[in-house]
Amino acid sequence: MRIPPLYRSPGWQRFLAGAALGGLVSWLIFFYMFGILQEKQISMLLTQETEIEDLRKTIEILKEEADDLNELAETKMVIEDIQVHLLNNRIFDDAERRLSTAQVQDMIRDDLQTQLTKDVETVYKVRDLLKKSIENKTIEMNKKRYQAEVTEIFFYSTLSIEVRLKQIK
Repeated sequence: MRIPPLYRSPGWQRFLAGAALGGLVSWLIFFYMFGILQEKQISMLLTQETEIEDLRKTIEILKEEADDLNELAETKMVIEDIQVHLLNNRIFDDAERRLSTAQVQDMIRDDLQTQLTKDVETVYKVRDLLKKSIENKTIEMNKKRYQAEVTEIFFYSTLSIEVRLKQIK
Protein backbone atom coordinates (compact mmCIF):
# COMPACT_ATOMS: atom_id res chain seq x y z
CA MET A 1 0.00 0.00 0.00
CA ARG A 2 1.06 3.33 -0.84
CA ILE A 3 0.06 6.81 0.35
CA PRO A 4 -1.53 8.76 -2.48
CA PRO A 5 0.66 11.53 -3.88
CA LEU A 6 -1.49 14.45 -2.56
CA TYR A 7 1.62 16.46 -1.72
CA ARG A 8 1.89 17.38 -5.36
CA SER A 9 -1.61 18.91 -5.55
CA PRO A 10 -1.78 22.36 -3.87
CA GLY A 11 -5.63 22.33 -3.67
CA TRP A 12 -5.64 19.36 -1.34
CA GLN A 13 -2.79 20.83 0.67
CA ARG A 14 -4.73 24.05 1.21
CA PHE A 15 -7.87 22.12 2.16
CA LEU A 16 -6.07 19.95 4.70
CA ALA A 17 -4.12 22.92 6.07
CA GLY A 18 -7.38 24.92 6.34
CA ALA A 19 -9.17 22.04 8.05
CA ALA A 20 -6.32 21.62 10.55
CA LEU A 21 -6.09 25.37 11.17
CA GLY A 22 -9.92 25.67 11.47
CA GLY A 23 -10.06 22.77 13.93
CA LEU A 24 -7.30 24.38 15.98
CA VAL A 25 -9.00 27.81 15.96
CA SER A 26 -12.40 26.31 16.83
CA TRP A 27 -10.88 24.41 19.77
CA LEU A 28 -9.18 27.61 20.98
CA ILE A 29 -12.47 29.53 20.73
CA PHE A 30 -14.31 26.70 22.50
CA PHE A 31 -11.79 26.57 25.35
CA TYR A 32 -11.84 30.36 25.66
CA MET A 33 -15.66 30.53 25.84
CA PHE A 34 -15.86 27.51 28.16
CA GLY A 35 -13.19 29.04 30.41
CA ILE A 36 -15.04 32.37 30.61
CA LEU A 37 -18.34 30.65 31.43
CA GLN A 38 -16.70 28.46 34.05
CA GLU A 39 -15.01 31.48 35.60
CA LYS A 40 -18.37 33.27 35.81
CA GLN A 41 -19.94 30.18 37.38
CA ILE A 42 -17.13 29.87 39.93
CA SER A 43 -17.31 33.54 40.87
CA MET A 44 -21.11 33.33 41.16
CA LEU A 45 -20.81 30.23 43.39
CA LEU A 46 -18.25 31.96 45.59
CA THR A 47 -20.46 35.03 46.05
CA GLN A 48 -23.45 32.81 46.79
CA GLU A 49 -21.44 30.83 49.34
CA THR A 50 -20.40 34.02 51.13
CA GLU A 51 -24.01 35.28 51.05
CA ILE A 52 -25.28 31.97 52.42
CA GLU A 53 -22.71 32.03 55.20
CA ASP A 54 -23.63 35.63 56.07
CA LEU A 55 -27.32 34.74 56.08
CA ARG A 56 -26.69 31.71 58.30
CA LYS A 57 -24.84 33.91 60.78
CA THR A 58 -27.65 36.46 60.66
CA ILE A 59 -30.25 33.75 61.22
CA GLU A 60 -28.29 32.40 64.16
CA ILE A 61 -28.04 35.86 65.70
CA LEU A 62 -31.75 36.51 65.15
CA LYS A 63 -32.68 33.15 66.68
CA GLU A 64 -30.59 33.93 69.76
CA GLU A 65 -32.22 37.35 70.06
CA ALA A 66 -35.69 35.84 69.60
CA ASP A 67 -34.98 33.25 72.29
CA ASP A 68 -33.77 35.96 74.65
CA LEU A 69 -36.87 38.07 73.92
CA ASN A 70 -39.15 35.06 74.42
CA GLU A 71 -37.56 34.29 77.77
CA LEU A 72 -37.90 37.93 78.78
CA ALA A 73 -41.53 38.03 77.59
CA GLU A 74 -42.39 34.82 79.44
CA THR A 75 -40.99 36.12 82.69
CA LYS A 76 -42.83 39.42 82.38
CA MET A 77 -46.19 38.24 81.02
CA VAL A 78 -49.01 39.40 83.28
CA ILE A 79 -52.73 38.78 83.50
CA GLU A 80 -54.43 41.67 81.71
CA ASP A 81 -58.04 40.49 81.58
CA ILE A 82 -60.32 37.88 83.12
CA GLN A 83 -63.02 36.13 81.10
CA VAL A 84 -65.65 33.84 82.57
CA HIS A 85 -67.75 31.56 80.35
CA LEU A 86 -70.84 29.73 81.61
CA LEU A 87 -71.21 26.41 79.85
CA ASN A 88 -74.77 25.70 80.95
CA ASN A 89 -76.54 29.04 81.07
CA ARG A 90 -79.80 27.28 80.14
CA ILE A 91 -80.19 26.48 83.81
CA PHE A 92 -81.82 29.91 84.23
CA ASP A 93 -85.31 30.84 83.05
CA ASP A 94 -85.58 32.19 79.51
CA ALA A 95 -86.74 35.64 80.60
CA GLU A 96 -83.86 36.24 82.97
CA ARG A 97 -81.13 34.19 81.28
CA ARG A 98 -79.00 37.07 79.96
CA LEU A 99 -79.22 39.08 83.17
CA SER A 100 -78.52 36.07 85.38
CA THR A 101 -75.62 34.90 83.23
CA ALA A 102 -74.05 38.34 83.29
CA GLN A 103 -74.50 38.59 87.07
CA VAL A 104 -72.87 35.22 87.70
CA GLN A 105 -69.97 36.09 85.40
CA ASP A 106 -69.51 39.42 87.20
CA MET A 107 -69.58 37.74 90.62
CA ILE A 108 -66.84 35.29 89.64
CA ARG A 109 -64.84 38.01 87.87
CA ASP A 110 -65.04 40.25 90.99
CA ASP A 111 -63.63 37.43 93.12
CA LEU A 112 -60.68 37.14 90.75
CA GLN A 113 -59.88 40.86 90.38
CA THR A 114 -56.90 40.47 92.71
CA GLN A 115 -55.20 38.33 90.06
CA LEU A 116 -55.01 41.20 87.56
CA THR A 117 -51.47 42.49 86.84
CA LYS A 118 -49.86 39.43 88.41
CA ASP A 119 -47.40 37.19 86.61
CA VAL A 120 -48.97 34.33 84.68
CA GLU A 121 -46.51 31.97 86.33
CA THR A 122 -47.55 33.12 89.82
CA VAL A 123 -51.25 32.75 89.01
CA TYR A 124 -50.60 29.33 87.47
CA LYS A 125 -48.93 28.16 90.66
CA VAL A 126 -52.06 29.00 92.69
CA ARG A 127 -54.52 27.58 90.13
CA ASP A 128 -55.84 25.01 92.59
CA LEU A 129 -56.57 27.76 95.10
CA LEU A 130 -58.39 29.75 92.39
CA LYS A 131 -60.43 26.72 91.44
CA LYS A 132 -61.37 25.98 95.06
CA SER A 133 -62.30 29.61 95.73
CA ILE A 134 -64.70 29.60 92.78
CA GLU A 135 -66.16 26.17 93.57
CA ASN A 136 -66.69 26.91 97.28
CA LYS A 137 -68.78 29.98 96.55
CA THR A 138 -72.56 29.59 96.67
CA ILE A 139 -74.41 31.77 94.17
CA GLU A 140 -78.00 32.81 94.86
CA MET A 141 -80.12 33.82 91.88
CA ASN A 142 -83.92 33.98 91.68
CA LYS A 143 -84.35 32.37 95.12
CA LYS A 144 -82.30 29.38 93.99
CA ARG A 145 -78.83 28.39 95.08
CA TYR A 146 -76.14 27.28 92.68
CA GLN A 147 -72.72 25.75 93.08
CA ALA A 148 -70.01 26.56 90.50
CA GLU A 149 -67.80 23.84 89.05
CA VAL A 150 -64.68 24.89 87.14
CA THR A 151 -64.17 22.76 84.04
CA GLU A 152 -61.16 24.48 82.48
CA ILE A 153 -58.78 27.36 83.18
CA PHE A 154 -56.62 28.88 80.44
CA PHE A 155 -53.60 30.98 81.40
CA TYR A 156 -52.22 33.64 79.10
CA SER A 157 -52.45 37.41 79.14
CA THR A 158 -56.18 36.72 79.49
CA LEU A 159 -57.25 34.40 82.29
CA SER A 160 -60.13 32.44 80.78
CA ILE A 161 -62.29 30.25 83.02
CA GLU A 162 -65.06 27.90 81.96
CA VAL A 163 -67.67 27.27 84.66
CA ARG A 164 -70.61 24.90 84.91
CA LEU A 165 -73.37 25.66 87.43
CA LYS A 166 -75.18 23.02 89.50
CA GLN A 167 -78.32 23.72 91.40
CA ILE A 168 -78.16 22.97 95.13
CA LYS A 169 -81.35 21.53 96.58
